[in-house]
Amino acid sequence: MTDLSPDQLRHEALLLVPDATLTPEGPRDLHAVVVRDGTFLDVGPTERIVRTYPSLTPVRLPGHVLMPGFVDAHHHLTQGFGGALAFGEPSEIFRRVWVPLEGALDEESAYVAAKLAALESLRGGFTTVAEAGTRAAVDVDVVASATRDAGIRCVLGLVCNDASDGTDEDTDPHTVLSAAEKHLARYGSDDLVHPSLAVSVPEAATTGTLAATARLAAEAGRVVQIHVNEHLVAVERSLVRQGLRPLEYLHHAGALGPQLLAAHATLLTPSEVTLLADSGAAVSYNPVASAWKGNAVAPATTFAERGIRFGLGTDGTRGDGFRLADAAEFAQRLGYGLASGDSSCGAGWTWLDRATAGGADAAGLGRLTGRVTVGAAADFLLVDVTGPEMQPSWDRPWELVRRGNRDQITAVFVAGRLRLWRGWPLDWDGPGLVRRAAELAPQVVRRARITRTHPTSAAVWPQGRDGGR
Repeated sequence: MTDLSPDQLRHEALLLVPDATLTPEGPRDLHAVVVRDGTFLDVGPTERIVRTYPSLTPVRLPGHVLMPGFVDAHHHLTQGFGGALAFGEPSEIFRRVWVPLEGALDEESAYVAAKLAALESLRGGFTTVAEAGTRAAVDVDVVASATRDAGIRCVLGLVCNDASDGTDEDTDPHTVLSAAEKHLARYGSDDLVHPSLAVSVPEAATTGTLAATARLAAEAGRVVQIHVNEHLVAVERSLVRQGLRPLEYLHHAGALGPQLLAAHATLLTPSEVTLLADSGAAVSYNPVASAWKGNAVAPATTFAERGIRFGLGTDGTRGDGFRLADAAEFAQRLGYGLASGDSSCGAGWTWLDRATAGGADAAGLGRLTGRVTVGAAADFLLVDVTGPEMQPSWDRPWELVRRGNRDQITAVFVAGRLRLWRGWPLDWDGPGLVRRAAELAPQVVRRARITRTHPTSAAVWPQGRDGGR
């Protein structure tokens, strides 16, 4: 392990021999993989793999698990300068914090913010992020360039709002749909950027546009990302405006189907759960966002039982795949398991699967990534399991979920290329990006005129013993 160097991992073809490989069938000891042309050419018992590829020198990886990269099923990359601005705030913060923040971005700051968020994601083991659409007044290709330059795979949403949600004005539906078609075609053959459509919330689009974006996405084999039933105020606003709850409104508009990636879906009635199950729609379960922003916890164990497709998303909270998987199980235990005496709450394998393959499927990339299997994109991690947190090992999936952390990630690969080594990129200046972000962020926040209701910790500590309000 101590002799491993990044130079050993920077070849067009690799034969990797870890201690264990996390396959779709579970952890497998003495399994090796062959990576070539950005994909997994072969996966199987080490003895067979080494014998079959005599021209490749095996790279031994003692003390490491090779596992799929995490998939973030819901992110907002151009909110990368926000950080703790949203901490302690009442739940629906997009009007007061995120819309003005993104509105204050110019081309450079949007690029730097998105690339900063992409770097954090890579450091946390994410090899794919689903970007739910920026409101920054820049060409969306700025975000595409940032993720491509960072080396992360991105499902890139284009906002298709045509009805005012209180933060902008009505837009001509024909203009919106024309832009949507061009966006789907623009990135249709990109290696790392995969086009997607997005609507901020259901009431931000007319029924005709909701139906049309659903059709366009379905025809292109892409997804439409929409925040659905996230906050009580959003549910009530939909009831007042439409006479229907947000998910019901999507169903009414003909926009509920396999192409939908519904973000959050925390406040669901039993009938809405059935609507999801019957429609084939997917959900991004965002447990850290639920805890930090105070909205409810999505009934993810119920989703699993009902066969509802779902992945895990950060919502831009923190880019750490292991902590996200831990939060996913922990939130189910606190929200549902304790009350029912469910001591398993899906077990470790459920949350690892949803953090990888499940997220890829939800984001429309299930055939491409999220699994260590022949033909899939070689998006994977090398995880050091020699530390005291992981030894002795009795149940590797549980241990990765509950005790894993991003500091254990030795290497991150996307499309077969080594993108990060021990937390930093090798082919571009990560620390330099962080320094530039630190210069730009204060300027952007000053321009944004963000409205916060909660004092900063520095303003109330130590005298603020009530924790602020």
